[in-house]
Amino acid sequence: MAISDAITGVILAGGKASRMGGNDKGLLQLNDHPLWQHVAQKLKPQVADMVISANRNLDIYRASGLPVLTDTLCDYPGPLAGILSVMQQHSGLWFLFCPCDTPHIPADLAIRLQRNRQQALAVWVHDGERDHPTIALIHRDIIPLLETYLARGERRVMVFLREVGGHAVDFSDVKGAFVNVNTPEDLAHWQESL
Repeated sequence: MAISDAITGVILAGGKASRMGGNDKGLLQLNDHPLWQHVAQKLKPQVADMVISANRNLDIYRASGLPVLTDTLCDYPGPLAGILSVMQQHSGLWFLFCPCDTPHIPADLAIRLQRNRQQALAVWVHDGERDHPTIALIHRDIIPLLETYLARGERRVMVFLREVGGHAVDFSDVKGAFVNVNTPEDLAHWQESL
């Protein structure tokens, strides 16, 4: 069995996108395709199956044919709510989470995270300058710990991942792969660079 056979890819598209004026980031067009499709294209060869975590425009996401899972917690309590909700609704063991606004993830993301996780139940990307805790490989065994963490009113992804013994994996050799699209200006810059 290949490493990727045990991994479910998850595109995180459930946020409010407040820096984008409330527009659904996953549906913003980059090079004539929605951002989430760029992520899906990079993720699909690396995983056994794939789902989308979304809370708006569900019919548009469902038209892709991929399962669309919504948050089980109300009021958009952040990425950890999407992470928990996916693991509660899908039977996979390992989940590779990627935000919908990171269209240049590397082709070996899943394998490198898996090979460098040691015994950790969670690992995330470090690009040499900063952590990217929402680009993470997480095992379903953390579900009860995450439920407790969120019930305490906590929301910080990094703090939680460290609490469960997770660690970063170095991707400093892959320059620019984890830059995300946060503002309309970012999107315009990416359009020009393409």
